[in-house]
Amino acid sequence: MNEDNIALAALNTTAFMLCVSFLLYIVFIMRPFLARADSVPGSRQGYDLHFVVPCLDEELVVGGTVRHLLGTFPEATVWVVDDASTDLTPDILDDLQDQFPELRVITRLLPDAQRGKGEALNAAWRAIDESLPAGADRHRVLVGVLDADSRLERLGPDVICGYLVDPRVAAVQVQVRVTDDIDGLAAADLDMLVDPDDDLVVRKDSWLVQLQDLEFTGPIAAMQSLRRRTGSVGMGGNGQFTRMAALDRIADEFGTPWHGALLEDFELGLHVLLTGGRTEYCDETFVAQTGLPRIRPLLRQRSRWAQGGMQCLRYLWRIICSPQVSLPGALEIAYYLWVPWSQLLGSVVFPAAMAVQVYYMTHTGDGVGSWWSDGAWGLVPLAALFGVLPHVVWGPVYRSRSGGSVSRRRAVALGLLNVAYAYLLQAAVWWAFTRILRGRRDWKKTARSESGGPPRPGPPAPGRAVPRAEGSVFAALPPGPAWAEGQFAPAEAATGRLLLEDPPTAAQPAVPGGSRRPAVRPAAPRSTRHTPTPNPTTPPSPTPSTPSPAADPGGPRTERIPPVLTARPDRPTPPRGRPSPTDRRTDS
Repeated sequence: MNEDNIALAALNTTAFMLCVSFLLYIVFIMRPFLARADSVPGSRQGYDLHFVVPCLDEELVVGGTVRHLLGTFPEATVWVVDDASTDLTPDILDDLQDQFPELRVITRLLPDAQRGKGEALNAAWRAIDESLPAGADRHRVLVGVLDADSRLERLGPDVICGYLVDPRVAAVQVQVRVTDDIDGLAAADLDMLVDPDDDLVVRKDSWLVQLQDLEFTGPIAAMQSLRRRTGSVGMGGNGQFTRMAALDRIADEFGTPWHGALLEDFELGLHVLLTGGRTEYCDETFVAQTGLPRIRPLLRQRSRWAQGGMQCLRYLWRIICSPQVSLPGALEIAYYLWVPWSQLLGSVVFPAAMAVQVYYMTHTGDGVGSWWSDGAWGLVPLAALFGVLPHVVWGPVYRSRSGGSVSRRRAVALGLLNVAYAYLLQAAVWWAFTRILRGRRDWKKTARSESGGPPRPGPPAPGRAVPRAEGSVFAALPPGPAWAEGQFAPAEAATGRLLLEDPPTAAQPAVPGGSRRPAVRPAAPRSTRHTPTPNPTTPPSPTPSTPSPAADPGGPRTERIPPVLTARPDRPTPPRGRPSPTDRRTDS
């Protein structure tokens, strides 16, 4: 056998082995996924819940998320970590603290800030540690990490605590749902998502966003189902809940709970396993997050995930040698860490194998017809079996897992589009690989976009303050009968700060005619971002088409906020030893 034949045989063998391994993995993850059983019912009573929301330039979404958490889970403590944002995020958080004094804000300043999400989460862990009273049962203190654009289903804490009945469970990852309407999805009844109903409203998400939801609800959830059996459930960046005692153990052994990998969530899960804890996956509830409607931001996000997975390869030998990790769990983790590298290899091997086949088809024998009749037609079913079917099958599975909120026709179309979507994401792996070759390890943050409702006219660009001329966009009172008739009670306290308007939701309804009600009127620009102005100047003039609000001697006031935004939920008295709710923490 000459060298050309050896190279050709090696190429075809590699392509075949990659196809077979991928198909077998799909079979392995599908079986436990379709045969899952319900978990033990739980209750949040007796647990001290802490929600951590890391923020970096999240002016468009953080206000709605904080109000959702404070209003839906009044028994929990909400911590927001501002990682030296350069947009209006600090001003929005100031306004939120005026409305909700129980909100805890941790302000990180440069040069210590913007060193990755893991460092921001470590700052929150230290603040929570200081707030706990002496003698607190840290095994029943639960720290949840949520994105700034997320909505946790209202029964989520109870379902999560059901997994914590087992004292060996140190961390729980909640299923992630991706949508254009996070408020609508989070408000849906939990039983409607698992028991299809003929009257269920069909979702209207865009194709790209729904493909992301299919990915989380299908392949990723199936992978986690297999990991439940192997004892290697991975943590995600959104919807991860960890016992404080487990974070303490990781800090004692490794210095801090979170570390520097761009996939800091998966890295945390590895450390939980290495310190003797057990991780679980919960798909009986969910956390909803806003989908990415454009391809480039999506590839940017996935390149960060792929690079983080490549960075975690350094833990492989420690995982294999650890007595705390079972052999099946170590093999599953090894395969997961191999996936981005296999994608790099496959993106070279498969096109090369196809090019060789095309060459033989056109340059040997009697042409294409002879090549096809000699048995080459068998490549077509093989290509469908290995390259198409493993992706198409997730369309019908997605319909069944989403409670019938997707029509049959759309489910089939999503399955077919998922083929192109899966191969598109391979570009993100190459993007990550080039960043590694260039020594780039900075945090490629996902850019936010507004979701739900029509776009707001003239939104401020991230990284700059709102010019005075743009203030009327946020300050003008839209006309409408409900507004004029006093349907919404005036707010009680003045803020004198700017809170960006959110899409219409149950907490901030739309005004008849399509307008939306602004939450807070803007003040004049401050001399410095973190220094409140005692007597702000006159607010920007409203647009001529809207009535001018009455000026207040002490500065601009919050004029008309729906009661649901200003009402402070009843909260249990914090344990003795906690800091005052109005404390601002600075981690330098």
